[in-house]
Amino acid sequence: MEFDTALAEAWVRAIAVAVEKEQGRLTELDSAIGDGDHGSNLRRGFTAVLTALDALAPDSPGAVLTKVGGTLISKVGGASGPLYGKAFRALGAALPGPAGPAAFGEALAEGLRAVQALGKAEPGDKTILDAWAPALAAYREAVAAGADLPRAAGAAADAAEQGALATVPLQARKGRASYLGPRSVGHQDPGATSTALLFRALAEVTAEARG
Repeated sequence: MEFDTALAEAWVRAIAVAVEKEQGRLTELDSAIGDGDHGSNLRRGFTAVLTALDALAPDSPGAVLTKVGGTLISKVGGASGPLYGKAFRALGAALPGPAGPAAFGEALAEGLRAVQALGKAEPGDKTILDAWAPALAAYREAVAAGADLPRAAGAAADAAEQGALATVPLQARKGRASYLGPRSVGHQDPGATSTALLFRALAEVTAEARG
């Protein structure tokens, strides 16, 4: 199975559904250590993304993901819009055509690099990276062991969820949460949590496409 245009669009639409469903939880997490707007910001962004996709006739997976990135940058406030926007733009640039499991993994790596370059964070800083980095590592390990796209995506989703949970004992060193210092300990990072939603959506749509 390749990651193609139809799968890219299905993935984005699945993310939008997940964000709609989990908006309240994301807001609750962000209210504890941030501005309390992560869920509403992402919901607004992906609502705009769906509108943009409805008006788009993409000819490549990259075209889909590039449009997603640009829309998130223009429509979402706070840190999440630029971070996810840059990530999706990087994914799009790396996917000019359908991609097999290994090539898609390299696109995910470009997305991670974009987040890291903009946010200046490292794994362990209690950010998006704490879910994306282990997801990428698990994805690559699965592909190296011979996994197809759905199985590799499933491994990535599991690792992203574990990574999000692992932010609970961390002290935030980047973003709004870092202002709290030790008081940020004991709370799950909302950005890592929404990243886990992104990877779980990928696992679900690829598994469905495989049948």
